[in-house]
Amino acid sequence: MAEAWEIVRRELVYLWYYFEVQLRQILLYWAIGILAGSCISVFLKDRIHGLLRRMSGARLGILGLVPASILGIASPLCMYGTIPLAASVAKSGMRHDWLASFMMASVLLNPQLIIYSAALGPAALAVRTASCFICGITAGMLVRIFYKDGEFFDFHSFDEPKSRDTHPSIPVRLLKNIGRNIKATGPMFLLGTALSALFQRYVPQEMLTRLFGGNEAWGVLMAATIGVPLYACGGGTIPLIRGWLAEGMSLGSAAAFMITGPATKITNLGALKIVLGFKRFMLYLGFVMLFSFLTGLAVDLIL
Repeated sequence: MAEAWEIVRRELVYLWYYFEVQLRQILLYWAIGILAGSCISVFLKDRIHGLLRRMSGARLGILGLVPASILGIASPLCMYGTIPLAASVAKSGMRHDWLASFMMASVLLNPQLIIYSAALGPAALAVRTASCFICGITAGMLVRIFYKDGEFFDFHSFDEPKSRDTHPSIPVRLLKNIGRNIKATGPMFLLGTALSALFQRYVPQEMLTRLFGGNEAWGVLMAATIGVPLYACGGGTIPLIRGWLAEGMSLGSAAAFMITGPATKITNLGALKIVLGFKRFMLYLGFVMLFSFLTGLAVDLIL
C-alpha cells in the first residue's frame, strides 16, 4: 500500500512539474490577451463595428471582402454577439458575401486569440493570422459566386445587439469586462494546461510524431479531425498545441487544428445553424474541413 501511494505521489510531482512549466511559459500571454481583449471591447468595439456599418453603402465590389475579413478578425465579439451585429448590418443593405467574410474571420480569430497564439512562436502566429484572413475572403468569395442572386443568411429572428459594457464609469466598465473575460476563459485555460501536462507525461513523443509530424496528408487530416471534438476555448487549446509542436506536430497540422477547432466549436455551430439552415450549414462544415486540410498541406509544403 505504501509503495502504491509513493507511485501516485511521484506521478503527481511529475504532472505538477509539467503543468507548472507550461503555465509559466504561457501565463503572461494569457494575461496580456485578457487585458488587450477587454480594452478593445470597451474602447474600440463600437469604432470597429461602425466601420463595418459604413461599408454598407460603399461600392467596393469583390474588394470589399478584404476589409470585411480584417474587421472580422479585429472584432472582439463571440459568435452569439457577431450574428446580431451582422443581422443589423444586413438590414442596412450590406452584401451577404461581405458578411460571410466578416463572420467567418470572426469565428476563427480575434485580437485576444492573436495574443494567446504568440505563445506558439512567430511562425505559428503568422500562419494562424494569414490562414484565418484568407479563409474569411474565401468564404465570402464562394457566397458571392454561388449565392449572388439570393441571400445566404437568414437574420429575421435577430434583433439589434446589446452591449454589456454600459457602466457610466470607464474604469469600472473595463474591470467588469476583464472579470467576465477571466471567468469565460480562465477555467478552459487551466484545463488546457493540465491536458498538455498529461500528454507530455503519458503520451510517447514517437506517437505524436507519427500522428501529426512530417508533411504527410494523414497528419494534417488527423489534426483537422480532432479539432472538432477537442476545441472548447481558444486560450485552452494554446497549451495543447504548444506541447504538440514541441513533441513533433508539423506546423501544417497545427494550422488545420486551429481552423477546424474554432469553426466547429459547439457554441459557434449552434449560433450558425440558426442563420444558415440545414443545407447551408452542411456546406459550411464541408468548406471548413476542406479548407483546413488544404491549408495544412500548403503550410507543410511551403515551410
